Amino acid sequence: MDQLSGPSGARVCAPEIVRAATVEHDMPTPVTKLAGLMGDAPLTLVALFISSSADIPAIAAEANAAFPGTLVIGCTTAGEISCQGYDSGKIVAVGFPQAHFRANTVVVEDLDNFDATAVIDRMIQSRNALIRETPDWESDFNFLMIDGVSTQEDTLTSQIAAGLGPVPLFGGSAGDDDRFEATFVLHDGAVLTNAAVIAQLRTRCRVKVFKTDHYEPTERRMVVTRASPDRRIVHEINAEPAAREYARMLGKDPEQLSTFTFAANPLVVRIGGRHHVRSIQQVTEEGDLAFFSAIDEGLVLTLARASDMIEHLETQLRTLETHGKPDAILACDCLFRRIEAEQQQLTGRISQLFREHRVVGFSTYGEQINSMHVNQTLTGVAIYPPPE
Repeated sequence: MDQLSGPSGARVCAPEIVRAATVEHDMPTPVTKLAGLMGDAPLTLVALFISSSADIPAIAAEANAAFPGTLVIGCTTAGEISCQGYDSGKIVAVGFPQAHFRANTVVVEDLDNFDATAVIDRMIQSRNALIRETPDWESDFNFLMIDGVSTQEDTLTSQIAAGLGPVPLFGGSAGDDDRFEATFVLHDGAVLTNAAVIAQLRTRCRVKVFKTDHYEPTERRMVVTRASPDRRIVHEINAEPAAREYARMLGKDPEQLSTFTFAANPLVVRIGGRHHVRSIQQVTEEGDLAFFSAIDEGLVLTLARASDMIEHLETQLRTLETHGKPDAILACDCLFRRIEAEQQQLTGRISQLFREHRVVGFSTYGEQINSMHVNQTLTGVAIYPPPE
């Protein structure tokens, strides 16, 4: 991706259609700097991916003044994907020009008690309004940002599926670096917790929503025999204490289980003929396993092995170029993928691939694809120049 330097280390990416820029999270008036870097073309939507070390309320307050007349959404991250690739301590802005996009947003403010029917009705009405405004445009996608410690991602994505119609959805769970304490989403100058923002975009560009991971199931399986699904906690696997049994399956000491262990040894479930990762977040004080996504008694978990991360990612990105190179790729990349890359000293090579293929976005606490919440994946949308 072409890059231009700005003040104090700020950078602007320069694809032809989508706008993207990056600044340090602690520089003065960072959102105003981002707005200056992104040019004069009117924008219909700006998405901000914000280091959790930033002053979130100040950034939210500044956003409306920096981008007047533009929808501004955002979330905190577990790391950013900037024009440089993997990054940290930054604010990344991605802008969608009015010349090529129209956008509406639907906010779900109380994930514990939301009315799914009302949310679906708002989504349908919003999409119909976009169609009426741009009847000749043919491409649509939904982008979701959601509180990453709410534990409500599975519920939300499954319950709003009826409101998607033929339009694909992808998204990411807001992060808090690797602390797992508090995450935030932003909308229209407000900082929200236990909430989600659904951005509905209609465009004259071609788009491709995708999901990928580099894990393959092994023959080693286990059954969840006792769990607390509402808290995503597994107490027993194969009728044994969960953490101890997981460690035994790996041939490891239960006292040595860590985030690095979970990233390198994911568990998968088979849904709809495909395997999807169910990542372990941590071992609780009671020796239980806390997961990042839905878990229940009777669920069969399979240990997975990683294929070559670089080869797999490069293949996926090249596949997205089969019918032309994307102008930009907006991506949600699981924190555990980043941890695995760090373990294997691959962050530099992955960052290079991200730069070459114009990928920007953020590291997440989980990803969404259509009606599902998943883990240890890369989800996103490739945005191509419009048909001639």
